[in-house]
Amino acid sequence: MNSYDIIRRPVLTEKSYAGIPAKVYTFEVATSANKVEIKKAVEEIFGVKVEKVTTATVNGKLKRQGHTPDWKKATVKLTSDSKAIEFFESLS
Repeated sequence: MNSYDIIRRPVLTEKSYAGIPAKVYTFEVATSANKVEIKKAVEEIFGVKVEKVTTATVNGKLKRQGHTPDWKKATVKLTSDSKAIEFFESLS
């Protein structure tokens, strides 16, 4: 599995926007990925240094005709001397 398969998309919510100034970013990741793989993928794709990775499995919602799928969310904190991720800087 390569880095682009692990990091699926950024999660853009009010809570994730609040973390941008503190260099905390949120991504949807592959459900089979662990914290070490997520750290390596973020460092490789964005060229930054990752300090900490936390993960959470988000349960799908009940809809009229079944459920939406479960997905995995990763919150990534960068080191203080690392540069910010440019994609998120344009949003804040």
